[in-house]
Amino acid sequence: MSQTPRAAGGAPGGQMPLVEHLRELRGRLVKAVLAILAGAIIAAIFYGPILEFMTQPYYRMRPVLEARGIETELVITGVGGAFQFALKICLVVGLLFSSPIWLWQLWAFVLPAMHRHEKKWALVLAATGAPLFVGGAALAYTVMPKAMEILIGFVPDGFGSLVTGAEYFDFIIKMLLVFGVAAEIPLVVVMLNRLGIVSAKQLAGARPWIIVAIFVFSAIATPTTDPLTMLFLAGPMTVLYLISELIAKVTDWRRGKAEARGLSDDEASSIGDVESLD
Repeated sequence: MSQTPRAAGGAPGGQMPLVEHLRELRGRLVKAVLAILAGAIIAAIFYGPILEFMTQPYYRMRPVLEARGIETELVITGVGGAFQFALKICLVVGLLFSSPIWLWQLWAFVLPAMHRHEKKWALVLAATGAPLFVGGAALAYTVMPKAMEILIGFVPDGFGSLVTGAEYFDFIIKMLLVFGVAAEIPLVVVMLNRLGIVSAKQLAGARPWIIVAIFVFSAIATPTTDPLTMLFLAGPMTVLYLISELIAKVTDWRRGKAEARGLSDDEASSIGDVESLD
């Protein structure tokens, strides 16, 4: 039977048969699905507060439009619309609630097959990526009232605006995902530099084009068409990119010192960690 490397468990010599891999994968998938279902049940129990949190940006924006004579209402259409709306919210929120568990199941399956330095950077990637994503999503939640005010503000005189629950939920999810993923840019840049794919000098040379690309991406990715929301996304992305460029410069400087001393990249990284602790 074919065998693949495995750092923990399994056959002697760090080997685990393919069948054991599949059994472990099945067990971890079952645990991940059960965690998501449990998260969805918890979300259903707290459906009221969750719905209030989600609709707060809309109701914060609504008085501004009403002062301008624009009537807007958040509605649910169809006989089963309310059930489908609640089910969708509970599943998505349950996925978020249970993310530490199912992400850990994923890492626990992958990590034993990695080398020591690969495990280190994988854990750094996971530990840094989550706060960045949450920060980007929080920024999206902050700018959503202004974005909706601009979009619904295009309603002409004599018309009202009915926003369905499904449309509103999709709008929120898109905003949170776009801002959250965009916040991962510095992490991607730093990891590419750490792997030796790009250097700080190359990043500096490409800076004008990357900034232009950031603004183009912001204009295309945001579900709104107003320039203000685009700037709210492009501005932090540009700052984060400049920070990642500085980190890349430090990494290249350490790598240069290591090469001068005849050390490997992993040894240089270990020494750098020790020096930073000192």
